Amino acid sequence: MAPRLGRTGPRRPWQSVHALLVLPIALIVVITVVDLRLPWHIHLGPTLVIAPALTPSFAGPRATAAIGALAVAAQILIGVHRGGVGTTNHIVQIITLAVLVVLTVLYSALRERRQAQLAQVRTVAEAAQHVLMWPLPEQIGPLRIASLYLAAEDEAQIGGDLYAATLSDGAVRLLIGDVRGKGLPAIGEAALLLGSFRESAHRRIPLAELASRLDQSVTRHAADLETPGEEGERFATALLVEIPDRDPVTRMTSCGHPPPLLLSPGHAVTVPSLHPSPPLGVHGGAEHTLDVFSFEPGDTLLLYTDGVVEARDERGRFYPLAERVARWTEDSPEALMHHLRRDLLAHAGGRLGDDAALIAVQRTAVERRRHHRGDPARHG
Repeated sequence: MAPRLGRTGPRRPWQSVHALLVLPIALIVVITVVDLRLPWHIHLGPTLVIAPALTPSFAGPRATAAIGALAVAAQILIGVHRGGVGTTNHIVQIITLAVLVVLTVLYSALRERRQAQLAQVRTVAEAAQHVLMWPLPEQIGPLRIASLYLAAEDEAQIGGDLYAATLSDGAVRLLIGDVRGKGLPAIGEAALLLGSFRESAHRRIPLAELASRLDQSVTRHAADLETPGEEGERFATALLVEIPDRDPVTRMTSCGHPPPLLLSPGHAVTVPSLHPSPPLGVHGGAEHTLDVFSFEPGDTLLLYTDGVVEARDERGRFYPLAERVARWTEDSPEALMHHLRRDLLAHAGGRLGDDAALIAVQRTAVERRRHHRGDPARHG
């Protein structure tokens, strides 16, 4: 049942607008009263334009027109009291005020239309984000997952960074990547890479072979879309991760992507030593190495794109990710994402220079099976 709102409940938007309309109305009344009491050679009537000029900042064209009409009426009242509206001085003031009010109403209408367009852009961007990057589940088997995406471009919800997760034969496979470029122009390449991963990741193929298939897909796409002088400019970095449900290990294949961070209880942060291959689309047919590391219950694996560690503060210093996350190694993935979002934006002054994506994966306690020499988890 939804909570009931009392007098202290949140105000609705129309209530806030009505409250703010008191300001220009009061301004018109004060200017009119003061002008009527001043000596005849002092005129405050022209300052009435301030009231309709302020209104578009919080109200639409109709409210602006109403405030403007009230200001014109006040100017006429002042003219009548000052010796008649038929004098040249008052006629000029009234006409000038009326013209300025009309221009202000037109500006308010254009502003409202622009806001509607921006709202539509946000809606389309959010729809594109949900179509391309499906929300990651909070729990997959023994894994708790949380993600964060921060787009660099204004009004964009998605850009060149990407991530995805899928189940595959008793294991969870994750992809985090970064295509060349940022913001909306990079969405096409991101969609291609995500589609290729979802098509192949669920199949029972080794992680290194999966990386080769993604490499071939990106290479074919780059060859079709490259323009003269753009050769070799379309590529993507990617990190493929496979986490078995029962074996306390994680398998990784890096294609030119930054290594993840392994967060362990006790504020311990380690960087797995990977053997990365070139980015996808750079050297078709490159060999991909499989690296295997311990991933015990209670550990958290933090995947990220370079937009995180390359975020700069006002002094040009990069964001010290490993140093900052050491304070939150025992937090849940959701709490970790909350801390990182707030801390990263504060470091960058509220705006990033590149898209940034993060995934936190935490292993919970599960029943383990005994390892033996033939266990592929031990030999990769």
